[in-house]
Amino acid sequence: MSSQPLSSIEIEYAERCDREHARVCGDTRPPGLRRRLASWRDQWLVRQALKVAGEPGLILDLACGSGRFWPVLAEHVNRVILASDNSQGMLDHACTHHPASLLKRVKTFQGSAFSIGLSANAVDCIFCLELFRHVPNSEARLALLSEFHRVSRDTVIVSVASRDRVEGEFREAGFKVLSYQEFLPGSSLWRVYVLRKKG
Repeated sequence: MSSQPLSSIEIEYAERCDREHARVCGDTRPPGLRRRLASWRDQWLVRQALKVAGEPGLILDLACGSGRFWPVLAEHVNRVILASDNSQGMLDHACTHHPASLLKRVKTFQGSAFSIGLSANAVDCIFCLELFRHVPNSEARLALLSEFHRVSRDTVIVSVASRDRVEGEFREAGFKVLSYQEFLPGSSLWRVYVLRKKG
C-alpha cells in the first residue's frame, strides 16, 4: 500500500490548483507572450489528441478545475461534456468563467477520479490532462487507469511528466498507445498521450 492515500493526492492537487487559479484570477494584467504561447500550445495538443481519439461525442473531463479546456472541447458542435472535480467550490467557480452558451453543454458533478460515479463504458473518452501528470507513484496511476478503463468505452487522453514507467503502466491497465505529442518537441517537459482500450 502506498504511503499516500489516494484521496489525499486529489486534495493536494486541488489545493495547488486553487492557489494557482487565485493567483491568475487576481492578476489583472493581460497575459504575457510566454503564457499566451503556452496556452496556444496546450490547446493545439488537445485538438490533435481529440482528432486521434476520433472526435469523441461524449467526453468526461476529470479533475476539470476551472474548465480551462471546455472551450476547446466544445469546438465540436455535437460533443457533450461531462465534467467532474473533487472540489465543489472549483466547479461552482468554473461556472462563473464561461458564457451560458458553453455552460449549457457541460454537465458538472463532484467526485473522485479514483472512483468515478458513472457506470461501466459510460463515456466515449476520458480527458484527464492535468491531474494524471501530478500523480506521484505507480500504484496511484494504475488505480486511476483501472477506473478510466472501466468508465471509458473507447479512449483516454492523459498527460505525463515522467515517462520512465508510464507506457508499461498503460499496457498493464489494458490500454494501447495510439499517439503521443510532446509539449515542446524534443523537450522532457511533458507529453500528451491518447490511449485506446485493448480488445
